[in-house]
Amino acid sequence: MAGSRSIDRVGVVGAGFMGSGIAESVARAGLDVVLHEPERAALDRSRERIEASVDKGVRGGKLDAEGAADLMGRLAWSPSFDDLDGCDLVVEAVFEDPEVKGKIFRDLDALLPDALLASNTSSIPIAQLASWTQRPERVLGLHFFSPVPVMKLVEIVVALDTAPEAVSSVESFVHAIGKTPIRTKDRSGFIVNMLLVPYLMAAVRMYEDAFATREDIDEGMKLGAGHPMGPLTLCDFIGLDVLYAVCDSLYEEFKRPEYAPPPLLKRMVVSGHHGRKTGRGFYEYSPARAAAATVSA
Repeated sequence: MAGSRSIDRVGVVGAGFMGSGIAESVARAGLDVVLHEPERAALDRSRERIEASVDKGVRGGKLDAEGAADLMGRLAWSPSFDDLDGCDLVVEAVFEDPEVKGKIFRDLDALLPDALLASNTSSIPIAQLASWTQRPERVLGLHFFSPVPVMKLVEIVVALDTAPEAVSSVESFVHAIGKTPIRTKDRSGFIVNMLLVPYLMAAVRMYEDAFATREDIDEGMKLGAGHPMGPLTLCDFIGLDVLYAVCDSLYEEFKRPEYAPPPLLKRMVVSGHHGRKTGRGFYEYSPARAAAATVSA
């Protein structure tokens, strides 16, 4: 690679909760963003989600009407993959399926021979995704945290072949959008999830074994450890389906029992109890509360 580059136009593949949050954060920083999703309905939901978040910012005094209009004007939603052409950086933010992600990276590699390509994956090896491209030196991980407009951390995942110039460029980009980057090697779970998942799974096992009530488990960690949110509430906030995928990836890589998803978690996931976004997880949520949770995610 030729050296650190400026990033002025960003593409996001996947207009779900995370993709929309990433796009909103980038647009807030004054950069142009194009969100791609093949289904128009998903794009419409993304637009509504970001509009609601921006309106909330205006009501809270964080944005004025002109700033909100400028922010929305920097965003484009497109069902056409070709509209990503001209982006300096593309962040893939689709669901955790290596085959689906791999094909996206293959197509991005063909469309954008010079752009930086990043994945928001929380569990899939970046080297595996880079193997679908002809230039793996420009592929890396950019792991954002939910809700993206609020959370300040981004993990930069450096794969085996990632060029130092690519890392330097995205580090500058992360700073430019008002977040703090930390670097991590390309191994399942990266830094945060590798530390967080055993804690969360210990809480799930404790609840599964009827050792304590869900409320007492959560209150214990909030009042006894100073955590802003109890572990079972946090599981619901993250999404039990997402957690299950991360657990599977961690256990597959390290074969340590603390990473194995408990049987209860699997039963909840296959039953569609994914947490706040579905209205039911370890707790139940009213439709309004579930919607409010997803607006900022």
